[in-house]
Amino acid sequence: MIRNIFLALAGSGAVCSLPLYAQTTDLEEAAIVFGSREEIADISLSPSGNKLAYVSPVGNSTEAIYVVNLVASAEPVPITKYEEKTGQITSCDWATEERLVCTVFVTAKSGGMLLGFTRVLAVGDDGKEAKMLTERTSFRALGLKQDGGDVLSLDLDGDTNKILMTSQWVKESTIGTRLANDREGLGVDKIDVVTGRRTKVENPDADAIGYVADGSGEVRLKIRQPDTSSGYAADRLLFYFRLQGSNRWELLSRVNTDSQTYDGLYPVAIDSTQNIAYAFAQKDGHEALYTIPLEENGEPSLMMAREDADIDRLIRIGRDRRVVGASYATEKREIAYLDPELKALSQQLHQALPGQPLVNIIGASADESKLMIVAASDTDPGMTYLYDKATHQLEPLLPLRRFMDGREMGKMTPVSFPAGDGTMIPGYLTLPPNSDGKDLPAIVLPHGGPSARDEWGFDWLVQFFTARGYAVLQPNYRGSSGYGSEWFGKNGFQAWETAIGDVNDAGRWLVKEGIANREKLAVVGWSYGGYAALQSQVLDPELYKAVVAIAPVTDLEQLRSESMRYVSGKLVDAFIGSGDHVRTGSPARNAEKFQSPVLLVHGDLDQNVDIAQSRVMKNKLENAGKRVEFLEFENVTHSLGETEVRIAMLKKVDDFLASNLAQ
Repeated sequence: MIRNIFLALAGSGAVCSLPLYAQTTDLEEAAIVFGSREEIADISLSPSGNKLAYVSPVGNSTEAIYVVNLVASAEPVPITKYEEKTGQITSCDWATEERLVCTVFVTAKSGGMLLGFTRVLAVGDDGKEAKMLTERTSFRALGLKQDGGDVLSLDLDGDTNKILMTSQWVKESTIGTRLANDREGLGVDKIDVVTGRRTKVENPDADAIGYVADGSGEVRLKIRQPDTSSGYAADRLLFYFRLQGSNRWELLSRVNTDSQTYDGLYPVAIDSTQNIAYAFAQKDGHEALYTIPLEENGEPSLMMAREDADIDRLIRIGRDRRVVGASYATEKREIAYLDPELKALSQQLHQALPGQPLVNIIGASADESKLMIVAASDTDPGMTYLYDKATHQLEPLLPLRRFMDGREMGKMTPVSFPAGDGTMIPGYLTLPPNSDGKDLPAIVLPHGGPSARDEWGFDWLVQFFTARGYAVLQPNYRGSSGYGSEWFGKNGFQAWETAIGDVNDAGRWLVKEGIANREKLAVVGWSYGGYAALQSQVLDPELYKAVVAIAPVTDLEQLRSESMRYVSGKLVDAFIGSGDHVRTGSPARNAEKFQSPVLLVHGDLDQNVDIAQSRVMKNKLENAGKRVEFLEFENVTHSLGETEVRIAMLKKVDDFLASNLAQ
């Protein structure tokens, strides 16, 4: 029966209906194929393992929730849709075999600021009896309730239909009433997903920013971030724990965030069977994984560390989010399983599946007898599978991007190139399919962040460019994360000359190796990558013949000023730092140095980087007599996540590059 899902999807119109394009150089087709949102935005397996729920786009900006009964029909059934243009369904999990808990994220303008809101609702697997689980703020509440709550546990021992969620309390005005709430802060509630009734588990704490529950649904960790006297979030986190069965909070660790990474043990998960917390901390300049006994004076023990990469993710499965391993990225992402059975299964699937893809276990039934798996690679957008331990059967479920089937993709190859000071910079080179890799139009594509890194795997933007005939190099410049504190350095703003120097050396290497035609070399970036693309002109205005900056930072002092409207303002201020680098490292303050044409792309609901950054850059370039174009989208966020918006963006970028690179 499961095998029929793929056929049912192809014929039912249950997901975004797009033609299966053959390999083509036609711009319209390539923009539609690579600009369309992936068909599976989130997917979850029911407690029995007999049902699926997934979130899929419908049309341009709407999402729908689909349910598949794997035993009865394998026909996807849409149960509800979310049609607000400025919001989206981000996840859906099974609270019970019949009820789903889904999170919606909305971006809105309020008092001149852009704010993000989450709301959590429960709905039956038939789409009926929807209940809002996020408490509504009363009309007396002062301020706007942004945190809709995080689900801490889906499986509470002995409590049917109950889940554990955080709840944000907002102090209300007491004028004219005795009933106003005078508490504020983050607490925890037990909520019935059928009736919506809630029972308080943890009193609100004004300094709390998060809680962690163990596998049985007991709250064992609290994270506090006290505000400064001026109201901004402080540069330290305090982690508290409880002994099993105790109501008393005891200090576990302190984490200082005033450094460019962090200092201290950062607990993230609890194993109640071993009575330990899993925590990340620095070891010899790299992030490592530790365990800490949840007892008085418990001493941390090193569990996993590497000398060449940060251990940066926990691998967790099942309804109790059991920790089964940890992950790190070298040339490719690797998973070190703590569970021998899962380790063997992962290795077997990696070898058996076509193309030896990366294999990730993303879900499990309550008894873990059935596992949900995603396998993907640089040339494969990904397929979901269901694995049955009892029968050892692996059944294909849903492709993540069905409309890309049959297209030949460019292969992503790990490379390294020398920076000007001799340091070898890692990166990834992707060539057009069937290319000889010589004398090509080429793009250097620095990643965002800068506290991030590129990894080996499928990238829709990279594949669009290679489909259009470009070689693409993604440098993990100094200032990237994942390579340790020394590589991260002072970060990509304070040490911008090092980071941008590496980005420019990526372009020089492409030319030197004969991969790129010197007159057909461009730089394209998104977010910090857009900043890097613009700032590359400040160091060497003759290197790149065209510059594309999507949602870029352009003025560091302006970024500091914008951030001070939010509680995280002081943290951003420290990240930017002070000194002459604020002026020299701001593209908008060095517009007179630009020689190449610039395309700016931005949405006006961008919470990450205000659209004012691009507007200022456009004005500065125009006043300096430079060539600049600006593509502005209304009611669009930082990710440019709507299908029509991405298609329009890809077509404009392609036209801009074709017009400005030598023919």
